[in-house]
Amino acid sequence: MVLFSLVASHTDLDLETVARLSSGASEVSSELVAAQNAVAGLVTLATCNRYELYLHARSADDVGAARSAAVEAVSRYSGLPAAQVSDALATLQEDAVPRHLFSVSTGLDSAVVGEREIAGQVRRALSEAQDQGVTTPQLVRLFQAAAKTAKDVGSQTALGSRGMSIVSVALDLASAFHAAPSQDAPPPAGALSAAPCPPSGDAGPLSGMSAVLFGTGAYAGAAMAQLAQRGCTDISVYSSSGRADIFTASRGGTALNDDTLPGALANATLLVGCSGSDHQVTKADLAQLRHDNSPPLTVIDLALSHDFTPDIAELPGVELLTLETVRQAAPAEQEETLAQASALVTEATSSFGQAQNARSLDHAIVALRRHTMAVLDDELAKVRKQHGCSAATAEVEFAMRRMVKQLLHVPTVRAKELAAAGDTESYIAALDVLYGLKPTPEIIGSAVSAASATKAPDAGASLDGTAGTEATA
Repeated sequence: MVLFSLVASHTDLDLETVARLSSGASEVSSELVAAQNAVAGLVTLATCNRYELYLHARSADDVGAARSAAVEAVSRYSGLPAAQVSDALATLQEDAVPRHLFSVSTGLDSAVVGEREIAGQVRRALSEAQDQGVTTPQLVRLFQAAAKTAKDVGSQTALGSRGMSIVSVALDLASAFHAAPSQDAPPPAGALSAAPCPPSGDAGPLSGMSAVLFGTGAYAGAAMAQLAQRGCTDISVYSSSGRADIFTASRGGTALNDDTLPGALANATLLVGCSGSDHQVTKADLAQLRHDNSPPLTVIDLALSHDFTPDIAELPGVELLTLETVRQAAPAEQEETLAQASALVTEATSSFGQAQNARSLDHAIVALRRHTMAVLDDELAKVRKQHGCSAATAEVEFAMRRMVKQLLHVPTVRAKELAAAGDTESYIAALDVLYGLKPTPEIIGSAVSAASATKAPDAGASLDGTAGTEATA
């Protein structure tokens, strides 16, 4: 099987197109795997800045068919022409797949370099794929390696201590506008620092503001925490799905419904959109609610599919901040920090590739073991038929099985060495010449795949049953 990815992100596309592509993301995943086509499994990563499919093709020859199936499904659920979808989704293969995902998970590929939320989004993408039953052991190992890389970069470089995120930069901008409402443009790139946490007893930069938060997901939770850090104590929450009561019960704030939302909008000084629901607040909606005595309003739209229509910025006293505004205002990281983080990503990519190579002959090892054990079982059956199930027979069986395991140990170790060196052909050819075996990856079977999907193999549990080291990702 072969891993490859289809990537659409803020670095190459406008966010509107990214939002369209991600429509029906879960349906695309379920349909592709259920169709029993060239796609063996996939994990979907959809965030405010990117839509990425990490796919497992059944063989190298199936990559083209798997890509075509994915493009067709995305086109059908997004409503975009297949040709446009194909052009928008860049294809990554071989080492480019883990390198890109590891860069994404560490925040190196984010609009706000080093952002914190993305690592959690990568973990949730894998969890959701596992819940849907659409992933594979190889994809699980890939995403687990991405999570580990993100943790290493966070703990070993200055990116971890910066604490930057899209939410924190957006609220820094809101604080700046609140302090200087006449300002016509966001602070220049690099002017913002990590999210401020005022000392105990001090008023934060958003103290005295009345905020309405749209959404109840993970992004909304991060926004809620950041608002509180900045001293905003008047926070109301609206959810078109009716989950505001549950959200505020554990986090604080006031739950809004369709009846109480208009009053909150009329008096708000800050709106934060994190829901991306079908319900949008329009210029006409706010114009009806806002009056001459309404305070200046800052609107932050962080949803991939907007919570607010862009024309609300035309209303007097209303300032609109979007993901593009945040990207332009995000601080630039120091060159040394980026070099350190990039080096860790490169190292993790190399380690993952070596681990994948080491596993590439697992099917051949299983084939050899099955062949050898089948011969052994035939011989033992002859012994039992001739001598019965006596103590002597049991001793002979024990000795023969121990001998076979010892004989399999060196071929197993040699297979791992050749696989790590990228020379699988020599081992496959040797099995053909010596035993007439022509193993294929499918020979491992569902039992081995299921075990690999739930946990990484540990040292001392090699496929031949002898002590040895199993490569892990």
